[in-house]
Amino acid sequence: MQIVITGADGFVGRNLRLRLAEIGHHAVTSIVRGSTAAELATAIAGADLVVHLAGVNRPQDPAEFAAGNAGFTTALCRLLEASGRQVPVIFSSSTQAALDNPYGRSKLAAEEALLSYATATASPVHIFRLTNVFGKWSRPNYNSAVATFCHNIARGLPIAVSDPAAPLRLVYVDDVIDAFLGVLAQGGEGTATGGGFCEAGPVYATTVGEVADSIRAFAGARETLLIPPVGTGLARALHATYVSFLPPASFAYQVPRHIDPRGEFVEMLRTSDSGQFSYFTAHPGITRGGHYHHSKTEKFLVIRGTARFGFRHVESGEVCDLTVRGGEGSVVETAPGWAHDVTNVGDDELLVMLWANELFDRNRPDTIAMKVDG
Repeated sequence: MQIVITGADGFVGRNLRLRLAEIGHHAVTSIVRGSTAAELATAIAGADLVVHLAGVNRPQDPAEFAAGNAGFTTALCRLLEASGRQVPVIFSSSTQAALDNPYGRSKLAAEEALLSYATATASPVHIFRLTNVFGKWSRPNYNSAVATFCHNIARGLPIAVSDPAAPLRLVYVDDVIDAFLGVLAQGGEGTATGGGFCEAGPVYATTVGEVADSIRAFAGARETLLIPPVGTGLARALHATYVSFLPPASFAYQVPRHIDPRGEFVEMLRTSDSGQFSYFTAHPGITRGGHYHHSKTEKFLVIRGTARFGFRHVESGEVCDLTVRGGEGSVVETAPGWAHDVTNVGDDELLVMLWANELFDRNRPDTIAMKVDG
């Protein structure tokens, strides 16, 4: 399948080209702002599918809306009709096509041109009215407020939020690409002859202030070590976008190291609802721990060295011990009501990764000293 992408060097186009290459679609012709009319005509003459992403959304002169959106799309439709074939089209329109403003009117006119093409040729046309697409490779001060916020905050620059309560509807670029590829998986079919409107989503309803606060929290996590939940939904997408804007010089950062004669303890990350992550070392013969918890639980993973984990039930006095070596992939879990410690019984430094299910609270530490050996 020969796929032609207009606007291929734009934000969405770059993401689409990468995903197409990943799934084995290498016959892609890119039409960009500098492409000539002859190059466009040649590409369309051999196209099996057109993904029409090119457009104007921030011109210096509003008159450019009509030429860059409606005018270019009309010319594209003429070339498609001239090919004499039924060529499916995926079009990235805008929710503003429903609004009476210069940009919206130009997008609506582009939609109408494509729907006329669909009617005249019985070619399937898929129209996506997108709203505020964000994600990696978006342009600050151009594509969306999210891009601007991520770019500036990642560089310690100020951001301007005139109305924090202003509503904002967002769609993540990966979800947009998934929707486009869904059309491709159908072979460009599945739309009525007269054209059809498709959806990409989910669409996240939020506010400008909430987005700004979320991105500030991502940046602040390097100082507080407290990362917000970023595994699903809008938070996941915003966090991925923010990290994509980090300059390479900022990929690495320091966390505090606590060093004493026993070794060192380093806390890496805290979460608001899933505990905290850290690691510690111990020199040969050193024992760490010697306490119990009422509710807190922990998981230990020995990365390097040999550790003996000792346990004693605080009421019954029952004891047990486990010896674990680095590289075994064995996780040792502490249980409430059992005193426990860790001893380096090897000849080399011991390195252990640690997860605790809750954040350490100095006012209620739930850590009561008790030796395992009695």
